[in-house]
Amino acid sequence: MDKRKVIYFTDELHDEFSTFTTTPPIITGSYDYERKSLFKRFMGFVCYRIIMYPIVVLYGRIVFRQKIIGKDKLTPFKKQGIFLYGNHTQALGDALLQTRLTFPRRTYIIVHPNNLNVPVFGKMVPSLGGLPIPDDKAAYKNFLAAINNKVSAGNPLVIYPEAHIWPYYTGIRPFVDTSFLYPVNLQAPVFCFVNTYKKTRFRKQPKMVTYIEGPFFPEKEGSPKLNRKALRDKVYSKMCELAKNSDISVIEYIKKEEN
Repeated sequence: MDKRKVIYFTDELHDEFSTFTTTPPIITGSYDYERKSLFKRFMGFVCYRIIMYPIVVLYGRIVFRQKIIGKDKLTPFKKQGIFLYGNHTQALGDALLQTRLTFPRRTYIIVHPNNLNVPVFGKMVPSLGGLPIPDDKAAYKNFLAAINNKVSAGNPLVIYPEAHIWPYYTGIRPFVDTSFLYPVNLQAPVFCFVNTYKKTRFRKQPKMVTYIEGPFFPEKEGSPKLNRKALRDKVYSKMCELAKNSDISVIEYIKKEEN
């Protein structure tokens, strides 16, 4: 568990408080988002189904005692591609535990390129469905094509719109509407999930309770720009509501006063 008791911040949109620092790789047009080769598909199956998912279940149950509420809301869409937006409060936890939300369906997740440099785990990120944010136009084109192909094929895609990690933060930080253009363009259902933290009687480590809500549907009429904002606002409002279920603050976040 994070040892920090107090964290001071200045910018809710851009401050990053992950303890992992590295120089991220540059994602260019040569990056293989689709991973269609037989070998890569086989490695993806082995990494996701055989190696990592059993570890994820144990990690969720032992470390966080994670409980998921609202998973039944996803059932009517089990054969349809969906987007899931969540709050970003754990480095390793957010990368792994989101796979439990839609199991046995395989999720794909948009990740920062930093994740590719994480010791041991980083090499497995592509096989586990990680889609790193691109750095040039050619990579961006391939990135968008991968998102469209995965969701159109019926896969869930996970996004952390807050972008930056604030460990154990119990609120929802403001986030931009850029990533909501994906479901608007695909006219795909959207869900949100919020990891909340609950007191336990015998452990300092709080229990994680994950709430799922939705679906939210993008508007079919009007401009994409206005529709993505409207969708973002619906999701943000519901996430703020769900976040109120936390009843413990492991880390106190204090905004620095401007001089």
